[in-house]
Amino acid sequence: MKHDTKSNLLLRTVWMMLLFGALAVFASTLSPNALGQNAKSKGAKAFTTGSVTETPLYTEYKGVRLGMTDQEVHAKLGQALKVDESDFYIFSDKETAQIAYDANRKVTAISVDYVEGVGAPDYKTVVGPDIEVRPDGSMYKIVHYDQLGFWVSYNRTGRSSTVATVSITIQKIMR
Repeated sequence: MKHDTKSNLLLRTVWMMLLFGALAVFASTLSPNALGQNAKSKGAKAFTTGSVTETPLYTEYKGVRLGMTDQEVHAKLGQALKVDESDFYIFSDKETAQIAYDANRKVTAISVDYVEGVGAPDYKTVVGPDIEVRPDGSMYKIVHYDQLGFWVSYNRTGRSSTVATVSITIQKIMR
C-alpha cells in the first residue's frame, strides 16, 4: 500500500513539473514583447495586461527574489530537485515551486503552483484589484514593471480543469 502512495506522489510530482514548464512557456509567450506589441495594443490582446510604474505588489516568494544566486535560494528554501537550469521544490501535495536560473546561476524566474488554490495569495495582493474572470471561473492577469525589468502574472484554471490550479510567476524581462 505504501508503494502505491509513493508511486502516486511521484507521478503527481512529475505531472506538476511538466505543468510548470508548460505554464512558464505559455506565460512567457504572453508578454507584449514576445507578441511584438506594446501592452496597450488592442490587436491580438488575449489576456488582461498592464504596465505600471508604481511599486510592485508581489516581488518575492518565501524570501526568494529575482537576481539571487542559487546558493541564496538554497539557504532560503533548502535543497531542490535540479533539472537543467531550474530547481523544483515540493512543499506539499498542494504547493510546488520552480526557480529558473541564467548561466551565472542567478534567478530569472519564480513560478509557484497551488493545487486547488490551497495556500495561494489573493490575486489582489499579486496583480492588483482588476482581473479578467472568464465564464468558466478561470482568471489571468500579467503586470509589467518595465522600468524594474520584470513582470508578474496570476493564472487560475477554470472549473473545466481536472485539478484547479493557481499559478503565480515572477519573471525577468529578457532584453
